[in-house]
Amino acid sequence: MIKQNRVIGDFLEIKLPNGKLAYARVLDKASVAIYNVINKKALDISEVMKHDMLFTVAVYKDVIVDGRWRKIGNRPLEEGLKKLPMKFIQDELSPDFFELYNPNNGDIIPAKKEDCIGLERASVWEAENVEERIVDHFNGKSNIWVEKMKLK
Repeated sequence: MIKQNRVIGDFLEIKLPNGKLAYARVLDKASVAIYNVINKKALDISEVMKHDMLFTVAVYKDVIVDGRWRKIGNRPLEEGLKKLPMKFIQDELSPDFFELYNPNNGDIIPAKKEDCIGLERASVWEAENVEERIVDHFNGKSNIWVEKMKLK
């Protein structure tokens, strides 16, 4: 794998375990947005950009800089991708205690369970778990990691 820098706006090609390709976009604060598309052959950036986002998660830096997800180009972020979505925190030891995490500025505020519905849990994902999540989505199957991190 070729070393590469992590640059906001980069498009990344993800080789999936099923042999298909998926695409991500580098966002601010360790986050990536995964596009709602997979294909057998490589797509160019303009084709990838026609698709909506499937989900947004934080990933470990090595996923990008070590070249596991290959950089295929860069474009300035569209306005809708500049603000990261809120995340929720649920205390494992006190599962009735909730907080909202704003990845844009690091603020954490108390919350009610209903405030957390529909949000991703604040976490950092490994490459293989994101790849598995993408494959499961396109196979119409629930994903073990999404299920483990669901609001309880």
